[in-house]
Amino acid sequence: MSTPTKYLLQESQMPKFWYNIQADLPQPLPPVLHPGTMQPIGPDDLAPLFPMSLIEQEVTTEREVEIPEPVREVFRLWRPAPLYRAHRLEKVLGTPAKIFYKYEGVSPAGSHKPNSAIPQAFYNAQAGVKRLTTETGAGQWGSSLAMAGQLFGLDVTIYQVRVSYDQKPYRRALMETYGARCVASPSNETEYGRRVLAEHPNHPGSLGIAISEAVEIAAQRDDTKYALGSVLNHVLLHQTIIGLEAMEQMHMADAWPDVLVGCTGGGSNFAGLAFPFIGHGLRGGAKPRIVAVEPAACPSLTRGKYAYDFGDTAHLTPLTKMHTLGSTFTPPGFHAGGLRYHGMAPLVSHVKELGLLEAVAYTQNQCFEAGVTFARAEGIVPAPEANHAVRGAIEEALRCKREGKAETILFNLSGHGHFDMGSYQKYFAGELADQSYDEKELAQALSGLPSVPA
Repeated sequence: MSTPTKYLLQESQMPKFWYNIQADLPQPLPPVLHPGTMQPIGPDDLAPLFPMSLIEQEVTTEREVEIPEPVREVFRLWRPAPLYRAHRLEKVLGTPAKIFYKYEGVSPAGSHKPNSAIPQAFYNAQAGVKRLTTETGAGQWGSSLAMAGQLFGLDVTIYQVRVSYDQKPYRRALMETYGARCVASPSNETEYGRRVLAEHPNHPGSLGIAISEAVEIAAQRDDTKYALGSVLNHVLLHQTIIGLEAMEQMHMADAWPDVLVGCTGGGSNFAGLAFPFIGHGLRGGAKPRIVAVEPAACPSLTRGKYAYDFGDTAHLTPLTKMHTLGSTFTPPGFHAGGLRYHGMAPLVSHVKELGLLEAVAYTQNQCFEAGVTFARAEGIVPAPEANHAVRGAIEEALRCKREGKAETILFNLSGHGHFDMGSYQKYFAGELADQSYDEKELAQALSGLPSVPA
């Protein structure tokens, strides 16, 4: 009998609990600070933006957090998600390595983002919230929250980074189909947006600016809360359903990863796959190499400073310790919009500081080249963000070929690229530039980091 290509779990095998890596870390996560007092924040400081149930998940150190049944009921639309063995890619590469990928593009929104959008909408609806505001880059998060808001009866307003708003009109159409309102950021709808446009009328936008606009609106209304698609602890917690399923599926395949790869922007899909495996290693199990792949044009893990910084550009958010390029840093308008964030999730940053993961950066042409190789071998066209993970996995497979090692590689294919074909057209036409950030702007942004007492 031939080796299976895909490994499928039954709905009854879907995890009933999320995994919290904080329970297993050798050192606790540095506290979140109030920018005014420089003291650790409390639940009341977050209450204007989040319902208490999510605030509790943000601060808990319990190893397991139960997934509510109404959330699991929606998850059954696409979960458990498949795990694939990339037989054809292995053959194309001529590698002795075994390559597996967890495919999150099977969700209705086409990416891993509904894994957190659904529970966030559920908890907000439970708390009596009527409206949600959020930001989005490429649109995977925005379309996911739009869908979740519709399922739980919430109005959703999405501030989409201007360059992505222009690059990806079909993502915008998807958000509107789900019933959300999509606004190009920076916009004239907020005080901060108007301020940015007054100084830079053609500003391409950034996730930091879009977050500022969404937070500003949410803080003004009692019936409105803010939802974030990455970075925060509770978002990474929700995404661990990816890795928990993958662990069961690797057992089905009678295999275990020697190397685990994920793309990193804010950190949610990467942590979703990696954290359960890292935790397993911390509790005495096998310890695979963990490789985070980021864009060379926005390299927070490889070039950023590990320091306290604001999560947004207007400085409306608390201070978190993370790998950051500086909250005022505006990345170039490269096509992996979901990876254009100035900082990295505090938990991912902390795990890197503990030496539990390594990071590499690639240009967008390198990543699109890998995505095309993958699509022609496996049939799935990856999103530009996921192309970074594909590139990382291919590099590991080619290393195995050079070294004659039959290692097992697992990566997260976090979404499909069906709404990103314009970027593929530009790649084939030779019009996809490897944009570089401005070194002077980076130095200036890093020089403006908040001063936090030791």
